[in-house]
Amino acid sequence: MSNYKVGYLVGSLSKQSINRTLANALVRVAPRNLSMTEIPIGDLPLYNRDFDDDYPPEARKLKEAIDDTDAVLFVTPEYNRDIPGSLKNAIDWASRPWGTNSFTHKASAVIGASPGKIGTAVAQQNLRSILSFCNSPQMNAPEAYLQLTPGLITDSGEVTEPTVEEFLRDFMIAFEEFIGRVHLALPPR
Repeated sequence: MSNYKVGYLVGSLSKQSINRTLANALVRVAPRNLSMTEIPIGDLPLYNRDFDDDYPPEARKLKEAIDDTDAVLFVTPEYNRDIPGSLKNAIDWASRPWGTNSFTHKASAVIGASPGKIGTAVAQQNLRSILSFCNSPQMNAPEAYLQLTPGLITDSGEVTEPTVEEFLRDFMIAFEEFIGRVHLALPPR
């Protein structure tokens, strides 16, 4: 069993984000051989190709953090049937300038939570389209669209419903297995 470094991006900038709460739960239930580290996106300026020749420090730090991982987990809310602008902005910075896309051959998975019953299904589909363009191999199954009801996950990441905890644990085990398959097929650059 290999050890893998997984960077995760939380699409919401809110400290009280239910997707941050979900990320805490995923870290808690992840297999021990996955080293989970949040890659912050809140300090990034808006992407502008005028900076391609001289990336700002925040963007260089983002690219280095992604480059230092074996895989990326996206934990995203859904804003107006799409991913938040902050998450799209981070992806734009990480995938540029041309020829230095940090997501190329980087295993990825997408998950999200919403108060609504369809979870973040539409946002996730849009994010998958973006990641396809970025040449990031994606774990397509299991899909995970969570309706996060009050008390389902504590602030520290403890899942109070055993079936949901089992589902999240199985999702992270599947991601670990997927990372291994991607590394066999596409060894790290």
